Amino acid sequence: MTQMLTGKEVVAAMRDDLTARVETLKEHGITPTLAIVRVGERPDDLSYERAAVKRAEGLGIAVRTFALPADASQAALEAVIDEVNADDALHGCLLFRPLPAGIDERAVCDRLAPEKDIDGISSASLAGVFADTGEGFPPATAQACLEMLDFYGIPLEGKSVVVLGRSLVIGRPVACMMLARHATVTLAHSRTADAAAHTREADIVVCATGRARAYGPEYFSPGQVVLDVGINFADGELCGDVDFAAVEPVLGDGGAITPVPGGLGSVTTSVTMAHVVAAAERAASR
Repeated sequence: MTQMLTGKEVVAAMRDDLTARVETLKEHGITPTLAIVRVGERPDDLSYERAAVKRAEGLGIAVRTFALPADASQAALEAVIDEVNADDALHGCLLFRPLPAGIDERAVCDRLAPEKDIDGISSASLAGVFADTGEGFPPATAQACLEMLDFYGIPLEGKSVVVLGRSLVIGRPVACMMLARHATVTLAHSRTADAAAHTREADIVVCATGRARAYGPEYFSPGQVVLDVGINFADGELCGDVDFAAVEPVLGDGGAITPVPGGLGSVTTSVTMAHVVAAAERAASR
């Protein structure tokens, strides 16, 4: 029977560790604090903000929200980023994207100080991931994939991995992070000829293209581990990039898959909080 790699157990283990670390910081007069920067009131941003605030408060992490109108100027947004950078009481910053049309998103991301960039959105943070320097923070979703594998005791060393998707948010970072763990990684994308031929031969497949149920049974083989990063809505339902109902039986005994919902999403939020705590610890050590 295919193993379900559910997130709640991972989140619970992370919660115990983070709660202890937050208490230690508070004993030294430091309250880990997250800055949320939001432009406009997109429903998905508001939903994620509520979830992030709830998770933070449950761990004893403080949150300060900087909400700008949807028509905010580049200068106004950059002024907020400068304020976050300058405030030593703010340890990490979560900037909701995509930003409205007319905003130079790359310029805003790169303006954020790497030590406060808890979601790996700046060029400096990504350079740390690609060069494996250990500096800065990787994108939370990419880190969540590794947290999931580690919790369930699934090794990467010596394994064949195919990552479907080459975005800077997940595809390329997670490929580099798995390569650093000594996996042999193939990065496939929309221009890859016969991507299914690659995925069928892999030990681990990461699906991260944001296409609802795009990957059916023809992409997979028995015994594989499948990490479905996709968060999509189709036919009124929340679903992943994998056609779960069709693929789960193919994986069979020895196989494993992350469900959507209930898989990597909640782990990603916990990773974000872990990065806030780590940023506070680093600031304290400085």
